[in-house]
Amino acid sequence: MTRLLIAGAGEAAGLAAFLGRLVRWDKAAVVRLRSAEGVLAVFGQPPFGGVLAVRTAPLRESPDLDATVSAGQLLEGIEERSGTGAGTGTGGDAVVVPPSVTGPAWAGLLPPRGGWQRVAEFAPEDVRAAARQLVGEFRSRTEVLVPERRTRAELDALAEEVWSRPVGDTVLPMRAVHAAQALGFLRGAGTEPFPLLTAGAWLRLRTPYGSVAVRRTALGSGLTVTPA
Repeated sequence: MTRLLIAGAGEAAGLAAFLGRLVRWDKAAVVRLRSAEGVLAVFGQPPFGGVLAVRTAPLRESPDLDATVSAGQLLEGIEERSGTGAGTGTGGDAVVVPPSVTGPAWAGLLPPRGGWQRVAEFAPEDVRAAARQLVGEFRSRTEVLVPERRTRAELDALAEEVWSRPVGDTVLPMRAVHAAQALGFLRGAGTEPFPLLTAGAWLRLRTPYGSVAVRRTALGSGLTVTPA
């Protein structure tokens, strides 16, 4: 098995938190791994209507890797120097890459590595406030539904209405912001703007803790989840 050495304080813990959320939503979740030029990129699909999420971590070495693996097994393979993992005392954090698995369709259609252009930016607190507002709206509208109308179809239609709304003057759907919030990508008190990037058919919201991306051709797809 391949063992990747992670550079940077807290990077292994951040990767573990990301994987842990994916596994909490789906115990059989898989992730696509890419490493090149000293950076490991981990792609996953949370249950937010076609949103892809990516968490990166700097590496102390630069192996080329491209594999689809179990998110749960990758989580178990994280070795933290802090003492919670098998790598205690080895001189650094690491992650053991488990055997490859057959991936779902989304794993074969990832955002490009380069060619991104900034088209807008958002104040972090504005994004957080918008997410909180719509989560509150979804919950309040769900609570007033009479029992006979609280069906999966009714909830899916309400979710589609709420989370398909655009962010500001852009075409980025709020479900991308919802996913970023649920993944912990919007946390913190920083004031540096979150950029919105575009490359080909993709839109990407980038934060210091990770990115979420959606394809323009999928902006009208259904959303079948409730707020986290």
